[in-house]
Amino acid sequence: MGQPKLSRRERLRAETAAEIKAVALRHMAIGGAAAISLRAIARDMGMTAGAIYSYYDTRDALINALITDVYNSLADTLEAAHRQVPDGNVARRIIAHGHAYRQWAIGHPEEFQLVYGDPVPGYQMPEGSPATEAELRVCTLLADLVAAAWPHAAQAQSSGEHVWEDFQPDLTDAVHGEKSELPPAALALALRVWGRMHGLVALEVYGHLRSQVVEPAKLYQEELLDLIGSLGLRVPTVSGVAV
Repeated sequence: MGQPKLSRRERLRAETAAEIKAVALRHMAIGGAAAISLRAIARDMGMTAGAIYSYYDTRDALINALITDVYNSLADTLEAAHRQVPDGNVARRIIAHGHAYRQWAIGHPEEFQLVYGDPVPGYQMPEGSPATEAELRVCTLLADLVAAAWPHAAQAQSSGEHVWEDFQPDLTDAVHGEKSELPPAALALALRVWGRMHGLVALEVYGHLRSQVVEPAKLYQEELLDLIGSLGLRVPTVSGVAV
């Protein structure tokens, strides 16, 4: 069965809620996360304060909705990239994941800043927020890659001394619950892999590579290939050239 058809009133409400989010991101792009204000958004949209509060009763409710959307957008992008590569080809899936992450980030700089930049002053994600589940979708996708590479990575990497209590319970439950055969060292490795994938992307999004690098995509590709090698995987080649 298809989705139930929305009434005109429901469509208008959904469109207004989406516009509020878009304006909030524009404000953040100009003044940082601290610039998100319901009253300022209402002024820009020609709404009364009372009207905007009927959509989001607090600034934090708006931020929570934004963060949920951002993580789900990123997770959808990464999942689509994973589907383009056969399950058994872990190295190419890592490359696909990394480039999808980079392309999403440079195409959505405000959204990237919201979830990976400075914390929003005064905001704390509430317990049971859908944003937590959306964030875990992103984390789990990366853990899936490390799980697939673990038979090789466990030999190539120093596993370190880790226990499940080293990690936040939500992350432990999501990863350990689905992949109980993996040791906590695998989750530590997943976070380190994320750090390597994220580092150059963050420098690029925040403009720190402009004066040093002509082709940031080429530099990022080299980082991904080095990462694959460090996991004990064969670096994929085409006609003898790494890609």
